[in-house]
Amino acid sequence: MTSHTSEQTDSTDAPPPAVESGPQDLPLLTEPRDGVPLVIDTQAGLERAAAALAAGTGPAAVDAERASGFRYGQRAFLVQIRREGAGTWLIDPEPFDDLRIIDDALDGVEWILHAASQDLPCLSDLGMWPDRLFDTELAARLAGLPRVGLAAVIESQLGFSLAKEHSAADWSKRPLPEPWLRYAALDVEVLPELRDKLANLLQQDGKLAIAEEEFEHIRNTPPAEPRVDPWRRTSGLHQLRDRRQLAAVRQMWLEREDLAQRRDVAPGRLIPDSAIVAAAKAMPATVPQLLATKGFHGRAAQKEAPRWLKCISDARKLTDLPPLHISTNAPPPPRVWAEKDPEAAARLQTARPRVAAHAEKLGMPVENLLTPDYLRRIAWRPPAEISLESVAAALAELGARRWQIEQVAAIITVAFLDPDPLPAKGHRPGPEPSDA
Repeated sequence: MTSHTSEQTDSTDAPPPAVESGPQDLPLLTEPRDGVPLVIDTQAGLERAAAALAAGTGPAAVDAERASGFRYGQRAFLVQIRREGAGTWLIDPEPFDDLRIIDDALDGVEWILHAASQDLPCLSDLGMWPDRLFDTELAARLAGLPRVGLAAVIESQLGFSLAKEHSAADWSKRPLPEPWLRYAALDVEVLPELRDKLANLLQQDGKLAIAEEEFEHIRNTPPAEPRVDPWRRTSGLHQLRDRRQLAAVRQMWLEREDLAQRRDVAPGRLIPDSAIVAAAKAMPATVPQLLATKGFHGRAAQKEAPRWLKCISDARKLTDLPPLHISTNAPPPPRVWAEKDPEAAARLQTARPRVAAHAEKLGMPVENLLTPDYLRRIAWRPPAEISLESVAAALAELGARRWQIEQVAAIITVAFLDPDPLPAKGHRPGPEPSDA
């Protein structure tokens, strides 16, 4: 790609962004106010970007584009940064070992991201991590906005529309098409104004301190540990009830993972999960039988059929088969609590609607007020002596933040000390809120 040959223009005296008609008669933002930047892919260009960003003022809007569904892993294929006085910079990370020079340039600077937890891992892999953070998606949740996708929040708070047609594109494509670069530049251009709007909204509702605590929690949360037996997340695995079939899934999943990594392609583009499960169900003995298996398909189904068949053959010979289920300290599904532990069921069915009602009063989703899994765990195994202090300590040990504990500990304590009776047998309680 072509790198910058001149400094970025400052947005202070730039013309207003170009707009067209968008949905619901809202203007559609179509052109970055400084034009579409060229992509940085040389060391000299990277050094210019770092110098400009270091000389800028205020927070930095940051975004990253991945190639999920196309390439192996979740690495970034484009990093976008905008800062007042520095303009917008589009950086291709592929030619560089890391982007630590950009991280150094933003030392002490607040980063604005939308749905930060999605982009921070791939930015971390490049040596970038914020010293301060403002997450516009989380801010919108805490503010109680009904829709929190970037385009929806821009529409409600800034009064114009932002096209999102390239969000699922293959960002590993080179050269990147100019319309994609325009989209990428606009993504960060709108974030500073959006940040200020949401901060004002949170301030008016008395939630800004809560949001700042949540932002710090995201920033200080270490990367998740690798999953034990990641192959068990194969979609459709629940259909299998035979340990040898599970072994076949494991062999095929691991082989697919190895092949995908070597070819730098998303595993599902070789054969989908559904094909692995279909083959494990059928346990074919020959290549023709495998290829005739209903549901066995994919780009690498026929060409790599001997590879997949060998996995199934290996699974047939194994003596050490995987267990049907792995042990976990998680509570059982709440639907069986009434039979297994009626007292725990009563605690959960009393506390859950009260926490939900409090979330509604605060004007935020219940899963942001308290992670539903935390409530399930403490209801299933409460402190030996239930008190405000013991409940607060148990919530803190689970990972609840200080503000969350202040809001819900008393509600949960009262519910646990005096739970409502369980509904009559056959009555089905309302749906449980999902984890977010």
